[in-house]
Amino acid sequence: MSALALHSPVAGPLHRTPAGLKLAVLAALSVLLFVVPELPVAGTALAVVVVLALAGARLTARQLLAQLRPVWPWLVGLLVFHVVVTDLATGALAVVRLATLVLAAAVVTATSKVAELVAVIEWLCAPLRLLGVRPARIGLAVAMTLRFIPVVAERAERIREAQAARGSARPAFLMLVPLLVQVLQMAHTTAEALDARGADDEAPPRPIWRRA
Repeated sequence: MSALALHSPVAGPLHRTPAGLKLAVLAALSVLLFVVPELPVAGTALAVVVVLALAGARLTARQLLAQLRPVWPWLVGLLVFHVVVTDLATGALAVVRLATLVLAAAVVTATSKVAELVAVIEWLCAPLRLLGVRPARIGLAVAMTLRFIPVVAERAERIREAQAARGSARPAFLMLVPLLVQVLQMAHTTAEALDARGADDEAPPRPIWRRA
């Protein structure tokens, strides 16, 4: 599994756990970390997530570190900000809390297929039909977002390698322009494909107050 790949083909105990339950635990963990802002609690949660990732999801330590690689500048910046503005303990809590949520989300996506996650999202959004919202649309948006995360990461890595091969020691932020161009091209191509398949042909459900 690549650094930002989603579903892991190596089956573990968490692969057999329903996706809805894993999402519920992830939501509960997020609430807990902010309702109880204590470093020991966040540290314990991080340790539990790491154990579940290694034993339950069959992820390797290298894969876990790869999940944190894209956010490590934010973690460092967050720690420095709190050291300057507040104190080291607050900064450590913020860093551990963010790292815990990133790794927990990685465990959920690694042990759940996109179709399973989308099915849960659509089920949760089913009551929105009363307001004229199509849950399938929301599910499609979630599926496309999950699908494009590793694609965008792969394109960014290719651009970085191409710049390095040309010997151009440019700041990392300069690759945002070619990356943005490629992302917009992919979005345009995907929109044309969806339009060609009649993704917008189905009329949305009428809100309940407009029904006869």
